[in-house]
Amino acid sequence: MPRSAVSVFIRTLGAAIAVGLLAGGTATALHAQAAGAGGQLPRFASLKSSEVNLRKGPGTDYPTAWVFRRAGLPVEIVAEHEAWRQVRDAEGTTGWVLRTLISARRTAQVLPWDVKENEPRPQVPLAARRSDSADPVAIIEAGVIADVLECDGTWCFVVVDKYRGYIRQAKLWGVYAGEAIE
Repeated sequence: MPRSAVSVFIRTLGAAIAVGLLAGGTATALHAQAAGAGGQLPRFASLKSSEVNLRKGPGTDYPTAWVFRRAGLPVEIVAEHEAWRQVRDAEGTTGWVLRTLISARRTAQVLPWDVKENEPRPQVPLAARRSDSADPVAIIEAGVIADVLECDGTWCFVVVDKYRGYIRQAKLWGVYAGEAIE
């Protein structure tokens, strides 16, 4: 998957629309937890900026290994050193990011492990309620970033663009299995 842009496909009930979410495109954040200022490790957070250097070590003297170009991208903070956080993305890429570039906003990526270059992306229903038989509010494509408002350990209530609904927690990267978020 190209990390610089993701095309989002959302099918509303009865009509299909395509929404392009380029670097930084996700819904407004409504839920937050402590991300940049120390805390339990590991923990999930998200990137504040649409351009974040991932460095090989905790400092500007270390070379840039990668540049993230997607604000709101969920990352897992796995270590801390002074003003730096070692993060891992959904693909397993690990490096160091300045604490001020990490947001407390909780986001999650839908099925990032199923995104294959030059292949159709799997789709997940955004359900009207916590049930596999619930009517879909929209159909969300793998790779899309959703704002996480709450999770009960099985289902997460999320926002994608202007759509709100429930997605099974196991289909999201950015929340731990069984994690409750209020």
